[in-house]
Amino acid sequence: MPTTTKKELIDRIANNTDAKQVVVKSVIHSVFDEVISELAKGNRLEFRDFGVFENVTRAARMAQNPKTLEQVNVPARRVVKFRAGRLMKQKLNGQNA
Repeated sequence: MPTTTKKELIDRIANNTDAKQVVVKSVIHSVFDEVISELAKGNRLEFRDFGVFENVTRAARMAQNPKTLEQVNVPARRVVKFRAGRLMKQKLNGQNA
């Protein structure tokens, strides 16, 4: 499965919008910074038809080191959960929206 980099996205958006790459790069970085900032505050982000980012707390648990079989305590921690929106689900399943 091929990987698309941020640089490739910036180039593609710049070409599609006739905007300068420097401007597109600045906007993309600002969007990512704001998403990270909002998630760090514990806020939920909803982008209609794209999806929802939300914080979820994973409970503390006991795990096992596979090499030594020693029991290890894994503390509770916050993670980001993403749920795809309607339009994304349709595109992923080959439906035209």
